[in-house]
Amino acid sequence: MKQPQDFSLHGAVDLGARQAAAQRRQRAAEQGGTGGQPAGQSGFIIDVTDETFNTDVVARSQTVPVVLDLWADWCGPCKQLGPILEKLATEANGTFVLARVDVDANPQLSAALQVQSIPMVVAVVGGQVADGFLGAMPEAQVRQWLGQVMQVAERLGLRPGAGAGLAGGDQGDTQAGQPGYADALGEPGSDIYAEAQQAMERGDLNAAEAAFEKALAADPGDPVATMGLGQIGLIRRVEGYDQAAARRDAASQPDNVDAQARVADIEMAMGRIEDSFDRMLATIKRTSGEDRDKARKHLVSLFEIFPPKDPRVSQARARLSSLLF
Repeated sequence: MKQPQDFSLHGAVDLGARQAAAQRRQRAAEQGGTGGQPAGQSGFIIDVTDETFNTDVVARSQTVPVVLDLWADWCGPCKQLGPILEKLATEANGTFVLARVDVDANPQLSAALQVQSIPMVVAVVGGQVADGFLGAMPEAQVRQWLGQVMQVAERLGLRPGAGAGLAGGDQGDTQAGQPGYADALGEPGSDIYAEAQQAMERGDLNAAEAAFEKALAADPGDPVATMGLGQIGLIRRVEGYDQAAARRDAASQPDNVDAQARVADIEMAMGRIEDSFDRMLATIKRTSGEDRDKARKHLVSLFEIFPPKDPRVSQARARLSSLLF
C-alpha cells in the first residue's frame, strides 16, 4: 500500500459525524442518491455498510474484484478521487465493482480495516485484500493500479472480460457474466459451477451452498466446491459474531480455542490471511490434547478456503507439521 497522505481519521468519527452521515443517507434515499458522493448509475457502483460488507464485498469478491473506496463528506481529496473511481467503474462495465464506504457512518468496518487515513482504496479479490493505496491519485495512476488488480484477479481464476484494458486506457469487449469457479478449473461449461457462481454474485449463500454440495456429490474430491463451501461457511460464521466482543475474548483468553478461532475467522474475512494462520498456529502451540486438536481442525478448515498449492497454505502447513511432529 502506498504511503499515507496527511488526512487523519483521528477524532473524526464521533457522534456528531455519525448523525450527520445518517442525515446524508436519509436525504440520499429521499433523492435517490448516495449523499456525499454521486449516485452510482448501475450495479457496478454500490454503497456498503457495516451490515452489508460480508455479502456485498466478501461474497461478491469470489466472482468479481471489488474495489473499496473509503471516504467521508468532509474529506476534500476524497471528492477528487471518487469521481475518477466512478468513471473507471462505469467504463469497466462489470470488470470490477466499486464499493463505497462512508467511514463516519460505518465505524466498525473502518476499525476492522484499520483505516487511519482517507481516502483509502482497497482491492478485495477472492475474499482477500489484494492491494490498496492511500490518498488521492491522478486518473492515469489509478488506471495503472487497477490493471495490476486485474492481473491478481486473473491469477486467482477470475478472468474478467469487460474493461480488461484498464491499465492502458482501452476498453475491452463486454462479455456476458463474469467467469469464476468453473473457469478456474478450465471447465467453463459446467452448469453446476455456473449455478454456484450466479448465486454468489447475487449474495444467495443458500443456493450457492446447494450447488457446491451437488458438485461434491458428483465428485467428492472437487477442490473448487470444497473452496466454495469453505468460503460460505466463513462468511456465515463471521456474520454471526459480535466482532468487538470476539476480540476482547481473544485478548483476555489466549488459551481459549473458540475465542481465538472466532478472531481468526474475522481476520481471514478481512483478508489478513497470515494473521489468521499465525493466530491458530500460536493457539496450537499453547494448547494440548483435545484443545490442540480442535485448533488444528479449525486451521485445516481455513486451509480449505484456498487452492491446495497456495504458497501461504503451504507455509502454514509446514509450520503446523513442525508443531505436531
